[in-house]
Amino acid sequence: MERADFSWIDGERLIRFGEGALAEAPRLLAERGFRAYALLTTQRALRQAPELAEGADAVLEVPPGGVPDAAAAVRDGVGGRPLVALGGGRVIDSAKAIAAADGLACAAVPTTLSGAELTRIHRMPPGVERFVPARPSLVVCDPSLMASQPVPQLAASAMNALAHGVEPLYTPLANPVADLAALRGAGLIAGALAGEGEPDRQALALGALLCSYALGSAGYAVHHVVCQTLVRTTGSPHAETNAVMLPRTVALMARRAPAVIGRLAVALGAGRDDPELAMGAVARLAARAGLTRLSQLGVDRGSLPAVAEAACARPELRNTPDPPGRDEILALLERAF
Repeated sequence: MERADFSWIDGERLIRFGEGALAEAPRLLAERGFRAYALLTTQRALRQAPELAEGADAVLEVPPGGVPDAAAAVRDGVGGRPLVALGGGRVIDSAKAIAAADGLACAAVPTTLSGAELTRIHRMPPGVERFVPARPSLVVCDPSLMASQPVPQLAASAMNALAHGVEPLYTPLANPVADLAALRGAGLIAGALAGEGEPDRQALALGALLCSYALGSAGYAVHHVVCQTLVRTTGSPHAETNAVMLPRTVALMARRAPAVIGRLAVALGAGRDDPELAMGAVARLAARAGLTRLSQLGVDRGSLPAVAEAACARPELRNTPDPPGRDEILALLERAF
């Protein structure tokens, strides 16, 4: 793909995308009011962008675990400062959670393809009963940083990003702008992972950005409900869970929204708008992650009924055309096991 470099004003937020954008982050942060900020990060991310620690008033390492507990672990250390999240989805979602709970400004410099930097989707810290949506007002996307993971971890993260482009196509809030972003993003991800060679990391980063924009616009449905519930219930790894489940959920939706999944097939490089071709294309892409079954992720088969029950209780499941019931979700999980 041709090299992409742009600044995108979207409401209150500035999205800066391009190779070398990380070098602009200190200036952009200062211009957008992020002085004496609290930097939320991880050791891996901090090694990749140590310059962000230089402008920080506090550097806080976000621990492993679910977002509510991770956010709670660092919330007191933030001390009312503006937040800068340097890391993947857990770090950025933790920053959004604290920003929402405490009314703070938030910026994000993503180091994975999680897409968390573009959405208002997050959970709240423990003890905060009212959900308040928050999203970063400054997003600095450097493709070399976003797509820096080694393959196959990068491929798994890309499947999470691709799922962000699939679900907005069939939710009740589906719209032409989200459709265009989602299908373009899906095509970039598919092209970047095609074959066995080195992925086109800039194409992956831009594809992930577009797909997460679509998700932020139109929301999510069965795929994310099932994957989030698996992660929260069984402790399975987030990106890899998406990689395992996406071919199965696309197959599930091919029967419910064949026209939509047919359009996805074309975006993924299939010769025609055939939903069966979309299923095969997604399965081939997901295989690059090297993990194809839940059993490979340490999921206990005995936990699947509880996962199905919990997924059915999620209100977001109703965003799915003809929402599946417990038995159908359990059968989906069994096939993935």
